[in-house]
Amino acid sequence: MVSTLRIPRLVVAAPSSGSGKTTVATGLMAAFTGRGLTVSPHKAGPDYIDPGYHALATGRPGRNLDAYLCGTELLGPLFAHGAAGADLAVVEGVMGLYDGAAGQGELASTAQLAKALRAPVVLVVDGSSQSRSVAALVHGFASWDPEVRIGGVILNKVGSDRHEELLREALDEAGVDVLGVLRRTPQAATPSRHLGLVPVAEREPDAVAAVAAMAEQVRAGCDLDALWALARSAPPLTGAPWDPAGALAGAGTPPPSGPRPVVAVAGGAAFTFSYAEHAELLTAAGAEVVPVDPLRDEHLPESTGALVIGGGFPEVYAPELSANAALRAEVAALAAAGAPVAAECAGLLYLARELDGAPMCGVLDASARMTERLTLGYRDAVAVGDSVLAPAGTRVSGHEFHRTRLEPGAGTAPAWGVVRPGPPRTEGFVRGGVHASYLHVHWAALPTAASRLVARAVRPGAPV
Repeated sequence: MVSTLRIPRLVVAAPSSGSGKTTVATGLMAAFTGRGLTVSPHKAGPDYIDPGYHALATGRPGRNLDAYLCGTELLGPLFAHGAAGADLAVVEGVMGLYDGAAGQGELASTAQLAKALRAPVVLVVDGSSQSRSVAALVHGFASWDPEVRIGGVILNKVGSDRHEELLREALDEAGVDVLGVLRRTPQAATPSRHLGLVPVAEREPDAVAAVAAMAEQVRAGCDLDALWALARSAPPLTGAPWDPAGALAGAGTPPPSGPRPVVAVAGGAAFTFSYAEHAELLTAAGAEVVPVDPLRDEHLPESTGALVIGGGFPEVYAPELSANAALRAEVAALAAAGAPVAAECAGLLYLARELDGAPMCGVLDASARMTERLTLGYRDAVAVGDSVLAPAGTRVSGHEFHRTRLEPGAGTAPAWGVVRPGPPRTEGFVRGGVHASYLHVHWAALPTAASRLVARAVRPGAPV
């Protein structure tokens, strides 16, 4: 059913990474939430960490919008699904405004997303080492693609009142509205690690304080009334919102019947990477989704019939994960019984024999260790054989992001054949009900992954 979505919205972008998008976007979300608005938070690209801060700022799930992982046709529907019931949507961009998948034009760029959402762009510019040149920079970004509407600029890292005056004069000559000016504020800084910001779940009290500082910085330095007026200028969007039950029906999945199996989903500080739509699809497929924290919980949830272990930072918590021998044994027993176990990246490491010398679950005959080399980027892959997530030949688009190495990198029955970029290779492990891989896949583009997993999950009362 086609519907019309009338929701004020802004896309927060920048000329490059490091300009302050996260500070501004999260601060705007928190500041407008503080005004009593219901704010829907979104993040362009595959990033899992920023949405955690967005969720903290708004009280709603942070949701990703990624044209590479989900396809351009799902950008609008997923946005409408996430923004349902909100007064305002704020979308944080990725990298520079026009940066996307390497060698594929505008695909997966913030610019492409802004055009798909028909949303005005607020450009966050690092003014720390320039004055009049800022006008040339902004003019270039505003004129590069006439379909991208730059609604104004927020100047970040401004050094003094005189510096601000010079920047404002230059942008006034260029006819660009200055919607805010931010100084450096150490309290708003968030610590980083080898894969980016430290997730909220690992530093929640400090994260709360950081988000509050971002909100105060934005309130003090930005014209919220002008930003609200800009957001309200976005035209209506037409199209049906994405719906998990509808996605399953569209994929030919029959409605669930019988007892609802318990699907445990790993969480806590070590496993913070997940897309909100995954749990929604599992629920729509007939599962009872129950969280489990491998750092704290010594047992799987009662009647667990399947397990999903997403990404995160198990290398940071290897000793603690290893010390929880009771849960490791239960995970190994669940896998040995043939129950579905789907693991991505951090989950793959947790299922290995060891991680940096610390014993893990031993489900996979493989050893993992941290390295200095960053593996990062989108991947196109095909299922090598049938698995709990996909039949052989299924094509997927995924994302890889880690600094660990697994030996061997693939089992005798690999999870995926990676076809691009680079030379073809196999990756991951399929054995019984286990599907373990470095590749992050967004299930909105593969809803049958949820239905296949739930269909094979052990029902309550059945022997495991």
